[in-house]
Amino acid sequence: MDVHPAELVDMNACYQLNAAYTTDYVWQMQMHNTGRRTDIRFDAVRLPRPMQVTYPRSPDELLDHWEEGNCFLVIHNKRGDVVGFLDAQFQPWQTLLWVSNLVIDKDYRRQGYGSALLEAGKQWALEQSLNRIMLEAQTKNHPLISFAQKHGFKFCGYNERYYANGDIALFFAKSI
Repeated sequence: MDVHPAELVDMNACYQLNAAYTTDYVWQMQMHNTGRRTDIRFDAVRLPRPMQVTYPRSPDELLDHWEEGNCFLVIHNKRGDVVGFLDAQFQPWQTLLWVSNLVIDKDYRRQGYGSALLEAGKQWALEQSLNRIMLEAQTKNHPLISFAQKHGFKFCGYNERYYANGDIALFFAKSI
């Protein structure tokens, strides 16, 4: 595995990665409002059958993010093929690295590529004097939610109007 900052030549490979995923669970939001109090709860609910989900972000934003000069890392397999990327924005006023895209091609998942990218992102953040990492996930993205929790990220919020397709975004953060 080789992780390095993305170069322009890597961008086409990033566009070609299969970012779709299959999930067996969804985080279902329950809200109860009494006028003076609002209770919000998320329940992990098993779906009746596995669901195929397309990645919610437009690939058009990748080049813009790369050009901004933030943290954009790619990972290569032993043959030198790009098999994943981490795209994150540096937010110095919050001492935070916000991961907006963490993508591993479907054929290379569960082989350590995501963990290696996340570790490289953490090192990048530390070099910038950042002390937290945050990532976002669709309520349907149980594989990413499980990955984040495995790596010590804790649920810290949500946004009902975050994704263009209407999905709820869940936010997970970790101090580094």
